[in-house]
Amino acid sequence: MADQEEEDLRMALRMSMQNSPPEPKRSKPRDAGAPVASPEDLRRMKRELMAAAAEKRLLETRVDSPSPSQSPSPSKATVDRSPGKSTDFVRKEVDFGLKEGSSGKELSSEEANELFSMVFGSCVSNDILAQWSNQGIRFSPDPETSMGLVQHEGGPCGVLATIQAFVLKHLLFFPNEIGKFTSNLPQNLSSGGLSKSQYVASDNFSSLTEDAKARFLNNLPLHVFRLIGIALVKSMGEILFMCGNNKRAVIATLNVVGLDTEGFAKNEIIAKALEGLTIESASDLQKILRIDTYTSQTTALQKLHTALPVFQSRMGALLFLISALLSRGLDSIQADRDDPNLPLVTAPFGHASQEIVNLLLCGQAVPNVFDGRMDFGGGMFLKGISMSVEVGFLTLLESLNFCKVGQHLKCPKWPIWVVGSESHYTVLFALDTSVQDENELEERESQIRRAFDAQDQSGGGGFISVEGFHQVLREVDIRLPSEKLDHLCSTGFIVWSEFWQVILDLDKSLGGLKDSSGLMGKKVFDLCHFNGIAKSDINGSHATSGGETLVQRPRLTKLRVSVPPRWTPEEFMADVVVTSGPGGKESSGKDTEVTKPEPSQHAPLVDCIRTRWSRAVCNWVGDPPSIV
Repeated sequence: MADQEEEDLRMALRMSMQNSPPEPKRSKPRDAGAPVASPEDLRRMKRELMAAAAEKRLLETRVDSPSPSQSPSPSKATVDRSPGKSTDFVRKEVDFGLKEGSSGKELSSEEANELFSMVFGSCVSNDILAQWSNQGIRFSPDPETSMGLVQHEGGPCGVLATIQAFVLKHLLFFPNEIGKFTSNLPQNLSSGGLSKSQYVASDNFSSLTEDAKARFLNNLPLHVFRLIGIALVKSMGEILFMCGNNKRAVIATLNVVGLDTEGFAKNEIIAKALEGLTIESASDLQKILRIDTYTSQTTALQKLHTALPVFQSRMGALLFLISALLSRGLDSIQADRDDPNLPLVTAPFGHASQEIVNLLLCGQAVPNVFDGRMDFGGGMFLKGISMSVEVGFLTLLESLNFCKVGQHLKCPKWPIWVVGSESHYTVLFALDTSVQDENELEERESQIRRAFDAQDQSGGGGFISVEGFHQVLREVDIRLPSEKLDHLCSTGFIVWSEFWQVILDLDKSLGGLKDSSGLMGKKVFDLCHFNGIAKSDINGSHATSGGETLVQRPRLTKLRVSVPPRWTPEEFMADVVVTSGPGGKESSGKDTEVTKPEPSQHAPLVDCIRTRWSRAVCNWVGDPPSIV
C-alpha cells in the first residue's frame, strides 16, 4: 500500500508540472464574470488541481491512513460582488451560518469591527481586500523551488516571507526534529538545550554548495517533501505562540461545518464555502471566522495540521494574520504601536506594514527596526525590537539612509533574514551558521558599534553628542591622542564614519584596530535568496522549435559573498588577493592557489547584504536576484 501511495504521488507531481510552469504572479483578481473557460485557463486549472492533489498527499504522515490520490484545490472562482445574487447569499448562509458541529467560537460584532478597522482602516479599496482574501499559504509545485511559498497577489508578501523564513529554519537546522512529527506531535516547539553550532544543513540541501547551477531541493527523496509540510505546521505554531508570549495561540479558521472530514471531502467543502465569497466589511469577517484558543503547543500543532487545507485556501494568508493578531491580543497590538490610528495594511497598494512583519518576527507589533526604544524625553519615545530573534530582517531602506536596523534583527539566532524593499518582502538565508561567526576585528567593531548606537538619539542618523562620545570611549576602553579627540569633538557632535576611521588608524594598544597585514578580516561564504513572486528565469528556460521560452516561476538564487579584509573596497581590489582551494572554499598552506577576486556584480539585494556585511563583494550565475 505504501509503495502504491508513493507511486501515485510521484505521478501527481509529474502531471502537476507538465506543459507549462506554475502560475503565480502579482496581479489583481479577475473582475466578476470574467471568462475562465479558455484553453489556457483550463490547462492552468488542471495543473492547480493536480498540484493540490500532490500537496495533500505530501502532507500525510500516517502510513496507516493513506490519503486519496487526488484532491481538488480550493476554488479560485471569481468574486461576485453584486448583492442581488440570491444563490450566493443562500450558499453563504448554508456554509457559514450553521453552528452544529463547528468548533471554536465566533467573534462578537465589536471584536470583528475592531479587527477589521485595525487591519484595513475605514477607507480600504476592494482591490486591497481582494488581494488579502485571494492568497493561500501554498508551496511551489515547481521542483526547483519546492521549498518556497508561492505568492499570487501583491500585498500579503510580508506574511508569506516571514512564514517562509521560519520554514527554512526548521528545514535547514532541525531536519531530525521535524522528521519525528508523526501521529505523536512533540511536546513543545522549542529547540531545548541544543546548540546551534551543532547544526549545519542536512545533506539533502548540500547541492547548493557543490554546483552553482544546482537548485535547492531538486530531486529530493519523497520523505523530504513531507518534511516541508511538517516544517510549515511547526513554523506557524512557533510564530503564533511567540505572539501569545509563549502562553497561548489563537487559530482562526473558517466557520464551515465538516472541516474534520478527511481527504477529498474536506477540500470540496472548503471550495464550496469560498465560492462567490467576498470580504468587504467587518460583518463579512464575522460570518466566516471561527476562533480556537490553545495553551498546549501539542494540541495547537494538531489543529494546525488538521486545518492546513484551510490555510492553503485563498483565505490562508489573511487567516494566519488574524490568528497572529488575536494571539497577541488586539489591545496589546495597539499598545505596541507608535500610532495605533493607522491601518496595519498600508495604502494605496495594500502592503504589509513593518508592524505586521515585526509581529511575526518577534511577537510584538512595534513599528521600528532599531534595538530597544528611542527616548525623546517628556514621556515621548519610539518603540523598536526589544529582544533577540530567531530569524532576522534586512532592508533596502537602510542602504538609502531611511532607517537603521539594530543588531537584534541584523544578527538573529539563525542565518535567515526577511528582506524588505520599497514594495516587497523576500528571504535571504545561509546553509551554515558559520556565516555569522565573528573574527577578532568584527567582534571589536560590534562592541564599539553597540556602545556608539546606545548613545545615538538621532533615529539611526549615525552621530552622537560629545558627552555621549566620552561615555563610549570609557565603555570600550579607547584612549585617543588629545589632537584626535579635539578634532572629533570640534563640531559639537561625533559622526560614526569619522570616528570609525580614527579607530582603524589607532594602534591596538590604545584600543584601536590597526592591523598591518590587513588579512585578519577576510571572509568568503554562500548565501541564497528566494522570491516567491513568479519571475522570468533564463536558467530555467525550455527549448522549443522557435527558440527558448522563458519559464515563469519563483526564483532561487545562490550568491558567493566575499568580505574584503581591507577597510575599503579599493584597497582590497588593489592590494589583497583571495586564497581559494578545491570547491571554491578558503584554504591555506603552501599549495594555496592565489587569485584576484572577481569584480562584484550589483543588484539592490547587494545593497541589503552590505548593511549586514559592509564592503561585501557578491557574485552569482544567471539572472540577478530580484527583491521586487
